[in-house]
Amino acid sequence: MAGHSKFKNIMHRKGAQDKKRSAMFSKLSREITVAAKSGMPDPDMNPRLRLAVNNAKSQSMPKDNIQRAIDKASANEGDDYEEIRYEGYGPGGVALIVEALTDNRNRTATNVRTAFAKNGGNLGASGSVAHGFERLGLIVYPASAGDEDKVLEAAMEAGADDIQSGDDEHEIWTAGDDLHEVASSLEKSLGEAETVKLAWKPSLTVDLDEKDAGTLLRLIDVLDEDDDVQTVWGNYEVSDEIMEKLA
Repeated sequence: MAGHSKFKNIMHRKGAQDKKRSAMFSKLSREITVAAKSGMPDPDMNPRLRLAVNNAKSQSMPKDNIQRAIDKASANEGDDYEEIRYEGYGPGGVALIVEALTDNRNRTATNVRTAFAKNGGNLGASGSVAHGFERLGLIVYPASAGDEDKVLEAAMEAGADDIQSGDDEHEIWTAGDDLHEVASSLEKSLGEAETVKLAWKPSLTVDLDEKDAGTLLRLIDVLDEDDDVQTVWGNYEVSDEIMEKLA
């Protein structure tokens, strides 16, 4: 996706998942409930919950759904979910990090391992690929938020570490611990962001040919369709020409 957002490369084609609104809302609700149970059920007092709620809002999740997820945590209802991270390699040697929330570790591990095995990948041990990524805060604004100079100035004033502007959007990167503070500052100058979340940013990326790209995207589609999988990150790059052929 040369000339396009690297975030879209490492996050995959979220538009495909966005079409399945109920499944997406279910995943967002799960994250909100887990975040609320991990601390105070008040977004103003719980940074993780605040991020979860902001991301739900950015995906147009109804306020009633958001509140129900928080209320479920407050009442100590619902399943207890465990956070698990899986690491492995996809076609073309692409490194992948799969983040999941599950109430059944064996089920999730089996599903993830099967997805890798059937789609040209290999599931590795914990830590096998994470060393090639940085855990950072990511804030994404649409191009309509302003030109590169305006967004760069706002990001610098907010204390961000890096900004990458593309045709469609601006990616603002910051230290993970600074994410909420930087996001709050940017909201005052640029408005509400499309995305505010902790991300895995690859140190190096891998360019894929059409064959490997097609197989990799099928693998990520299968992972995305699993209810337990929250996010799939990777270190791949796919050219515009290849993406058009695979669309």
